[in-house]
Amino acid sequence: MVRNAASLSESAVVQNPVETSEEEGEKSVSNQKNSDESGTTVVVAPPEFRFMYPEFLPDPKMERRNKLKEKLERMDMLQRRSVVEIPEFYTGSIMAVTVADSNSPNKFARFVGICIQRGGSGLRAWFILRNVVDRQGVEILYEMYCPLIQKIEVLRLERRLDESLLYLRDALPEYSTFPFEMEPERRSNNSVVPLNPIKVKLRPRPWLERWERQDLQGVQDLNLPQRFYDRAKEVAKPWEKYDLMLQYRKTIPAEEQEKIYAEVHSQLQQQELKRKIRKRRSPNSEQ
Repeated sequence: MVRNAASLSESAVVQNPVETSEEEGEKSVSNQKNSDESGTTVVVAPPEFRFMYPEFLPDPKMERRNKLKEKLERMDMLQRRSVVEIPEFYTGSIMAVTVADSNSPNKFARFVGICIQRGGSGLRAWFILRNVVDRQGVEILYEMYCPLIQKIEVLRLERRLDESLLYLRDALPEYSTFPFEMEPERRSNNSVVPLNPIKVKLRPRPWLERWERQDLQGVQDLNLPQRFYDRAKEVAKPWEKYDLMLQYRKTIPAEEQEKIYAEVHSQLQQQELKRKIRKRRSPNSEQ
């Protein structure tokens, strides 16, 4: 079963000024700025930003594009990130989300699960966590910038072979079962995000979807009769990967991506520096 965490609020949160030393400030600026031939300073964001923060990219559908609205949304997203830390995560990461819940005895509710899908853009960005509780599969859809979210934790940062793990709904329960007391795993700041090559085993048919018709890398052999694979070849569309206009309509041009991430890069760095300074000043604090 799927539950929606809450609807988004239009209220913005005031961002506090960044407290940093001169050396740290100069170091952050030197890492994010380059000069072109004319001597103009150009901000360059790391290329991995498009994978770490895909929600900053606007909806590629032209009928939904509005430059002013997109810029205001990015400002609001950065302000909310200055209050609630949204760590780096991917589909397949084990996460814990704490939200305000007036019906809970302690007024907070915490859910642990594996991220099986993420999507949306701007303030409409969302992700789904799944866990098996009392032999019942439970899924919660969280809106990433929902004001009810108090804390987002990444307990195990990793990626999977597929961008969507919805097939875990038809997989054995052990692939989606995680203890609520799970402790976060430590990793160095500069380490590469590990890729989990696990291949899950699905239960016998019937399934919620025709998984044999999808190019899934993280699923074991489905052991279906040959007629299912023959039908999958008949309905397949292998030519779509060569359709340049289809790819253009579904993505934001690389030049525009660079401009967007250059706009938010410096503020994301300042927020990270601010959190590091807070941790040094109060090592026993969870912040």
